[in-house]
Parts: sequence; structure tokens; C-alpha cells
Amino acid sequence: MLVAILVASFLLGSIPNGLIFGKLFWKKDLRRYGSGNVGATNAWRVLGQKAGILIFVLDFLKGELSVILAHLAIGTPQAMVLAGLFAIIGHAFSPFLQFKGGKGVATGLGVITILMPSVTALVFLAWVIIVLTTRYVSLASIAASALVPILALILHEERSFFIFGVLAAVVVILRHHDNILRMRAGRENKI
Repeated sequence: MLVAILVASFLLGSIPNGLIFGKLFWKKDLRRYGSGNVGATNAWRVLGQKAGILIFVLDFLKGELSVILAHLAIGTPQAMVLAGLFAIIGHAFSPFLQFKGGKGVATGLGVITILMPSVTALVFLAWVIIVLTTRYVSLASIAASALVPILALILHEERSFFIFGVLAAVVVILRHHDNILRMRAGRENKI
């Protein structure tokens, strides 16, 4: 049963909402514009606010639904963590995009909303503050992902949730490698 849940979570995470809805409603392939990323930030920049919000919500739901599916089918924290992690990996390395994809931020937020609601609220608040003060979505996303395991420890969350936080942060930060290089060079786009 666990293997089926993980495959389903990976495939759910792999759905390239930005590509699908960008082409369907805005007649644009996000891979050819802006950063070339199919995530919510590039959708916002290239297609506008409505598109950015739509893609964010859909990518967020991929994470939430994967964890809910694991909870309903198996019910253990470990299964929920693995399903969430597989959804993020599917989003970041989608087989529908030649194993390329988004950064995993919205999908990861969907996962932690189910696993750790109190951590989610604090992480989202930190993300908003960093975006408002620096106007760098990438910096806010990197900092917020790094905060997840720290807050999980401070708030005494389930041990497997802490481990999830560490692994998810590694994926998100590695996916932001190019953004980090651009920030260091002073060439990163602001929102």
C-alpha cells in the first residue's frame, strides 16, 4: 500500500500546473519566459497576479492532497512524511518536464500545512516579512524552508516531521542554486 501511495504522490506532485494552465488560459509556455520555471513566482511575473495565485494554489494542493491520501490510506506520520516528500520531489523533478520542474515551495507549504499547522503559520509569516522587506521571493523561500526544521524542533513536533523539514529544505535550497548565484552577483529579479 505504501508504494502505491508514494507513486501516486510523486505523480500528483509531477503535474506541471504552470505549464498546463499557462498554455490553456494564457497561451504561453512558461518555460520560454522569465526564469523559465513553471512555478507560481514565474507565472506571477509572466502571466500576472491571477495566474500566479492559481498556480500557487494548485501546487499547494498537490502537497496537501498527497499527505491527506497517505493519512487516509495508512495513517502513520511516517507515511504522511514520505508522501509529502515524494510530492515535492515529483514537483521539482517532473517526468512530464524531462525531470525538471519547480522549486517545491508551494507544494512543500501544502505538505506542512497538514503536518505542522503551527509551524506553517510562522514560516509563512517569515516568508511574507522577507518578501516585503527585500522583494526577493527566492531569498524568502530559502529562509522559510530552512526555518521549517528549526521550528519543528522548537515546537516539539513529531520527530519524523523534523526529518521531513530537513529533507524538504535540502530539496528547496538545492533547487534555488541558480537564484543564490544570481543574488550573489546582484542579478536576482525582485518582485
